[in-house]
Amino acid sequence: MKSLVLAEKPSVAREIARVLGCSQKHKSYIEGPSYVVTWALGHLVTLAEPEDYDVKYRTWNLEDLPMIPDRMNLKVMKETSQQFKEVARLCKRQDIHELIIATDAGREGELVARWIMELVHWRKPFKRLWISSQTDKAIKDGFESLRPGKEYDNLYASAVCRAEADWLIGLNMTRALTCKYNAQLAAGRVQTPTLAMLMDREREIAAFESAPYWTVTAEFSGFSARWREGEGHDGRLWEHDKAQSAAQRIRGKAATVSRLKTVEKSEPHPQAYDLTELQRDANKRLGFSAKQTSNVLQKLYEQHKLVTYPRTDSRYLSTDMVSTLKGRIESVAVGPYAALARKLLRGPLPVTKRVVDDSKVSDHHAIIPTEQYVNLSALSHDERRLYDLIVRRFLALFYSAYLYEETSVVLSIGVDSFYTKGRVQKELGWRELYSGGTAALEDSDEESDRDAEGRQPEQLLPPLTQGQSIPVLQSRVKELRTQPPGRHTEASLLTRMEKHSLGTPATRADIIEKLLHSQTIERAQNRLIPTGKGKQLIELVGKELRSPELTAEWEQELERIAKGKGDAAKFMAGIREQASRWVSEVRMVTKEYKPHNVTSSRCPECSKPLLEVNGKRGKSYVCSDRECSYRRSAEPQLSNKRCQVCRKKMEIHTGKAGKYAQCRPCNVIEMLGDKAGGRVNKREQKQLIEKFSEGVSLSSSLGDALKAAMQRQDKE
Repeated sequence: MKSLVLAEKPSVAREIARVLGCSQKHKSYIEGPSYVVTWALGHLVTLAEPEDYDVKYRTWNLEDLPMIPDRMNLKVMKETSQQFKEVARLCKRQDIHELIIATDAGREGELVARWIMELVHWRKPFKRLWISSQTDKAIKDGFESLRPGKEYDNLYASAVCRAEADWLIGLNMTRALTCKYNAQLAAGRVQTPTLAMLMDREREIAAFESAPYWTVTAEFSGFSARWREGEGHDGRLWEHDKAQSAAQRIRGKAATVSRLKTVEKSEPHPQAYDLTELQRDANKRLGFSAKQTSNVLQKLYEQHKLVTYPRTDSRYLSTDMVSTLKGRIESVAVGPYAALARKLLRGPLPVTKRVVDDSKVSDHHAIIPTEQYVNLSALSHDERRLYDLIVRRFLALFYSAYLYEETSVVLSIGVDSFYTKGRVQKELGWRELYSGGTAALEDSDEESDRDAEGRQPEQLLPPLTQGQSIPVLQSRVKELRTQPPGRHTEASLLTRMEKHSLGTPATRADIIEKLLHSQTIERAQNRLIPTGKGKQLIELVGKELRSPELTAEWEQELERIAKGKGDAAKFMAGIREQASRWVSEVRMVTKEYKPHNVTSSRCPECSKPLLEVNGKRGKSYVCSDRECSYRRSAEPQLSNKRCQVCRKKMEIHTGKAGKYAQCRPCNVIEMLGDKAGGRVNKREQKQLIEKFSEGVSLSSSLGDALKAAMQRQDKE
């Protein structure tokens, strides 16, 4: 008898098969003496479409909403149906006595496997492979300690609730808004509150009124100090005359050191990465989008086997990993990390509660390197940069704290007080891993950076004593302005999403990409800005749907269901009720939607205005009427032919003589040799058939009709 192993992807299945000694390769599975390893292709099964419940849903009508099926059905995905048939056939083999779920060890991976099991009517025993890395050792250890599949029933229930809730809220609200306003408007359980956060920031910026303020600085020999009204004051003066008076009062005078205090401070090492923290850091330091970080990280995990499970929400390690830590450090002791790692290998590792805490680890521990030997030259540029972040953060866990002495000084000049601070580095500690300690690794937020220009920079102070008299060399008044809060970057938006429990570490990147794809937000110099479409959309949806608090409650309930503490039936009843109520609210709203991207051009087929949209292939024009399918490119297609003068790619155009390539800046034109002007489009084909196909049955194939038409044209 054999065990059937179900992996999530072919690449993972091949690695598992190799480790298990399976060598007989077939189109859809790999077989060995004891195991048959097959795979899904992501999801093979999904929730049924609305039209699968009732044919009337093929047409989008507001009157048919809400769509609330009594029971949610499953269906095989058309594009992967062949692989599903093969998996189903393997499940029915008489020599297969059990199933081992080897999909990703998380909520979504559980759903992939369980939905397949539902549709193939699996009734035999099943077990779960739950591993945090893809190394040979991890796979072998995992198969030696397989867990009963029933242990993950609650996780599966939570995954089903999430999927069904997204279907009920997303599809109903998207159809309701689209039908009501005759525009492609999408809303969702998580994406709408996320858009609302971006809109809240836009309103803050719009309502902000910048005001001038002044600072007064006294220059001494080797350092400077800033005027403050008293302890806790920020040093800003809101009246120019007061600032000038303060500067005038201290000119040519001497200051007395009235207070001198030196305190030794320490900064502990940053904690290990979870997915959201890594996405945040990669956005700040490497300019990666959250989605780009997820994609690169998946390759490091799955293809190179260099990092542990990526979709984790924990920043701690578990106790059973302590014995593996030195082996992991040895595996990364190459290239730029060799000297840094060897320092740790000389003695015992300082493992603290800040690093290892079983109570803070649920399904998966933090993202750290595996024990796999690393060949840095085998990594792409982006993989190398992201891996560098992970390795340095991992090594930093075992370095000492960064120690420094901070000296604060108060200087009195008559009735005025001037304040300054200086820092003296005592021990570099973990900052040695970051360019000699020069990299500032503290989390920064847009709000805290607003008035950075008005802050006093850190400086090295000369030796000072209490009561010492120091002459003022110069006094300066500087005018500054208050700054509005900055627009969100992906890093700051991820922080807000995490704070309000919007989505999970695995889904937040996709939520941001969905908003970008639907053109409700756009990227501008690493900032995320709502478009005209997004600004209107957020006003059209109900207050509850755009509230992060409600979505956070749902996320918490899903977590409770995953832990066996929640009520899945009660949760779904609430979701159904919300979907019905929100559709009713859309019906009653009397607001108007005006497309923000209407052009002056008209559709040649229905004469309605064209909309300008941005797609993967650049800008294009689409008809504003959803019933009309007209679309054309707004930008000329580029050819592989390069201009002889500037060597840039030339644009492709079609003229009376056929297609030609043109470089506009150089005014260079070259014919492309396609005298017929390229392929005939569908409308031209239809016109040609109608004009020249007398006596030819239109029920015949398009090829026969065209052939007859061309013959008729030749005779004329």
